[in-house]
Order: sequence, then C-alpha cells, then structure tokens
Amino acid sequence: MNLIKLTCIFGIFAMVVTRAQETDTSAKKVVFVIVDGISADQLKTADTPNLDRIGRIGAYSDAYVGGGKGTYSETPTISAVGYNSLLTGTWANKHNVWDNDIEAPNYNYPTIFRLYKDQYPKGTIAVFSSWLDNRTKLVGDGMKETGEIQVDYHFDGLEHDSINFPHDAQRNFMKLIDYTVADHAAQTILEKAPDVSWIYLEFSDDMGHGFGDSDRFNAAIHFEDKLIGKIWAAVEEREASNNEEWLFVVTTDHGRGADDGKHHGGQSDRERSTWIVTNSQQTNPYFKAHTPAVVDILPTMTDFLGIKVPTEVRREWDGVSLVHPVDAIGLKAKREGKNLVVSWQNLSEGEGKLYLSSTNNYKSGGKDEYKFIDTIVLEKGQVKIPMKKIPKGFCKLVLETENTTLNAWFSEE
Repeated sequence: MNLIKLTCIFGIFAMVVTRAQETDTSAKKVVFVIVDGISADQLKTADTPNLDRIGRIGAYSDAYVGGGKGTYSETPTISAVGYNSLLTGTWANKHNVWDNDIEAPNYNYPTIFRLYKDQYPKGTIAVFSSWLDNRTKLVGDGMKETGEIQVDYHFDGLEHDSINFPHDAQRNFMKLIDYTVADHAAQTILEKAPDVSWIYLEFSDDMGHGFGDSDRFNAAIHFEDKLIGKIWAAVEEREASNNEEWLFVVTTDHGRGADDGKHHGGQSDRERSTWIVTNSQQTNPYFKAHTPAVVDILPTMTDFLGIKVPTEVRREWDGVSLVHPVDAIGLKAKREGKNLVVSWQNLSEGEGKLYLSSTNNYKSGGKDEYKFIDTIVLEKGQVKIPMKKIPKGFCKLVLETENTTLNAWFSEE
C-alpha cells in the first residue's frame, strides 16, 4: 500500500473518530424530575405507587435543601433556589439565586446542561416545565453568559397561556398544565430520547400553599405520582426497545412549614426536608447510610454520563456523587485558638491532599491559585493548621482524595 493511500485511510479514520466524538449521543441518558414542594414526611403519607415502584427498582433516601444551616452557605428553601442548587451542584452563596425573581444568576457555575454540551456539543438536552424562567433564566438558553447554549427540545411557558389554560382561583389550570407538560415530556422521551432532560411539575406546591397538610394536598401528590408514572413508562419502553441505559431521578425543591404545611422559605427541619428517588441500582454507601443533599444530584449525573468535569469546576461543587465511591463528606473549617481546625467525616480509609486559595476569583470568571497545605489521613477526621499560615480575612479550602473533592470556606470578616 503506497504512502498516499495509507495517509488517506488514517485521515478518514481520524475524521470518523472525531465525528463520532462530536455527535456522540451516548447510550446513557438522564431524566431528572422536580416535583414542587413535598417534604419527606408528606411524601410518605401520600399514595405514590409509581415512586414506590421506582424506589424498589433502585433506591430511596431522605434528603435536604437549604445549605449549611447558620453558615455561609445557608440557602433559602424557595423553589427557584432549589432548582438552581440541583442544576449547578452549589448553594446560593455561589449560584446567586436567592428567590423566585432569579435576578442575577452567576453563570460561572455551570449547569448540568452546559457541562454535558461542553463534552457532547451535538448531544441533545430538553426542558419541560410550566415555568418559562427555568429554561430562559436558570439554564440560560441562548444567552451570551452561558455560551449561547441551545436547549434542543423544550415545552414550557404555559403559565402565560390563559386561553388554553384559563386561570382559576383553585389553581386547577396548573393541574392541567402539569398533565400537559408530563404528557409532552413522555412523548418526546419516547420519540426523540434527549440525552439530558429536566421535567418540572408545580401543582403539588400550589395545593400545599392553598390547603397545607390535608387530604387535598395528598391527592395532589398522588396526581403528580401518576404523571411520574407516565414519564417512567416512556423511559422503560426506551430501555426495552433500544440499546440505552437511563438514569431516572425524582426529587423536590423544598419541604413545608412546620406548623400547617402552607408555607416554606425558612430553615426549619421540615422546610429543609426533602427526598430522592432513583432507578439506579448503583447507589453508594453515602446515599444509603447518610442524608444526601439536592447538590449531590449534579455530580451523580455527570458520573453516570462519564462527563469529564474540569478540576476548577469540581472544586466549587458542594455535592458528591451518589453512584461512585465517596471517601469523605462534610468538610468544615473553624478557628480554635491559634489553629484553624479543618474537619471531615471519613467514609473510607486512606489519604488526601489539602489545598488552600486566598482568593475567590472563580466567582467572577477568574482563576484561583491553590497551594498545597498538607497530606491528611482520612481516618483522623481533622487536621490543625496554625493560623499564621492562613490568609487573613478569607480563604477557600479543598480536600482531594482518590474519589472525592470537597470544599469549604473560612472567613473572619
């Protein structure tokens, strides 16, 4: 074979490989569903045969939202805030969504959709939602700040359609919207199989606000469970008919007020109380023996999809994977006398490396320089660092182990 022919063959092969990488809509796909405003105790009271069935296939865990109560990461238990904590894997002190107005999201903390599109630009993403803002503001569809990310399939904004969904005081129009959103999502999954899909259902929260802890609220949860069953049936049919593996995750954005269940937004245990249901049979000991957070869902999805997350992004995450090994959780930093005590809860044995940055340039799109501080032994659970080695005012700490990256802030301002 002459050199010219050989060069052409290798060139064609390289083009095919590159093209395959660019258009790889992987056989692994993700659907995550946020059902609004259902605390863990309320979920267990309601009749939810579909969620129960999915949990029996995979797993269930109580979970939480709201960040670190009484700390720098404390996060309001409000809907859009919870959505963005899931989407970015960070608490509100980073993603900067503090209420439902969504005034100034910090897009330097990428969503699951941006992370996926960065690796698979030809892959497909989808949003099905009553709230238009979920796609336009949180995901940032078409915005310069998000790299002009394009949502390939979307069905949303129905809350603005008062002709087909006449608004009534009982909020029955939202029940019809949820039904329509779920029906469209199920059909799109069945026919188009987007690689990453977000489905948002609102009616349950409306009934919580209107009726609190009541049979009416339980009935709304049962209704949403039926819609989840319809979406799950589409996923099951895809798996049965195609060479695809689907990760299905259902959660909520916040709990309910402790007194009557009508309100939320604060830091009571019940307002922070949520849950996660998944079809995954690969959940790790952290998921099974501890209480995961909404911010853990993003690392779970990226791990399942095999997304190569940049180190600087992973160092900002406040969550850990629910399907891959986790070596430690709960990194904290507290001054005790002349020392900064950095502590964690170990879930395995071994060593890790502790790093420190005196800046938070990442927040504004810049880069933080981390310097190595110490090699730690996981089993010890803490290490003491002389305060003279700690920058005055503020610093960020990162603990990196074989399987896990944790971060904590320390401030004396």
